[in-house]
Amino acid sequence: MTLSAAERERARTVALEAAHAAGALVMGYLGRLAPAQIGTKSAARDLVTEADLASERCLVERLRRAFPGHAIEAEETVRDAASSQPRWFLDPLDGTINFVHRLPPFAISLGLVAGGEVQVAVVHAPRLEETFHAVRGGGAFLGEERLSASRTESLGDAVLGTGFPYRRQGARSSNVENFAALIPLVRDLRRMGAASLDLAYVAAGRLDGYWELDLAPHDVAAGALLVREAGGKVSDLDGGEDWLRGRHIVAAGAGLHELLRTRLVR
Repeated sequence: MTLSAAERERARTVALEAAHAAGALVMGYLGRLAPAQIGTKSAARDLVTEADLASERCLVERLRRAFPGHAIEAEETVRDAASSQPRWFLDPLDGTINFVHRLPPFAISLGLVAGGEVQVAVVHAPRLEETFHAVRGGGAFLGEERLSASRTESLGDAVLGTGFPYRRQGARSSNVENFAALIPLVRDLRRMGAASLDLAYVAAGRLDGYWELDLAPHDVAAGALLVREAGGKVSDLDGGEDWLRGRHIVAAGAGLHELLRTRLVR
């Protein structure tokens, strides 16, 4: 199922409103979480809080009301059955560890996929007061400012972002090998702790490139569209299109993408 230009614009408007509402809820919990409101998931490092759950409830309620025919796949509790309907991928609080420790890089991320393509993206960072958004074919924006990915063509001039999986023991790759191989070659490396913001920063040219392993669709759906609409490239580590569900992603400016991708292993 494809979406018309008008449908994409309406979806962006609803997603922006939902992201700001969820962001306001999340900020109400910042620095105020009781120990009983912080739990762990399958890995002890992977936290979930009442702020994550409240944000997800807010997003889901608004999207269900506006788009009753759409499916939703969110990080915490909501996962509709597979279908051909447009599907929202939601991360209600990307960067939960940052949030718990009162570090500012955390975000609410919404990506709408239809017809096999991401159609709409919103990444809202409430503590930083920045909202990135895009519609397929319409460019990527920070507020009203149009974004352009980096034109850097040299690893030596590049600042890259990456991250590390929560389940590090027994993982096929901890990504440490890639970090160690690249750190001598690049200007520097950053680890934000929020994949949606890493991708948004690639779209904005703040990072020249980004890669990560062991990710889920809600981590990357919105950010990948931002990068592509800003003129950057997105692929899996093999150079293909299996980045949404393939659990690994490489995003960079067009002149750097292949230089980065060909140095990564998984």
